Amino acid sequence: MDVAYAIGRKVGNAVLRNRIRRRLRALIDDLDPQPKTGTYLIRCGIETGNLSYDELHSHLLRALERATAL
Repeated sequence: MDVAYAIGRKVGNAVLRNRIRRRLRALIDDLDPQPKTGTYLIRCGIETGNLSYDELHSHLLRALERATAL
């Protein structure tokens, strides 16, 4: 599974954007079962910088459910 991250500068400074990227990588690595094989683009909006780890996890799960339900 290939994953790309689109985290714009409006989300925050480089430190915050990298923290979000690291959290997303960790969340994806820990998913059980892994999503369907494919290429995914994860886009983060301005509010992403304010989410806790658990909130980010729930948002990611919802987005993956919608993406793989096609």
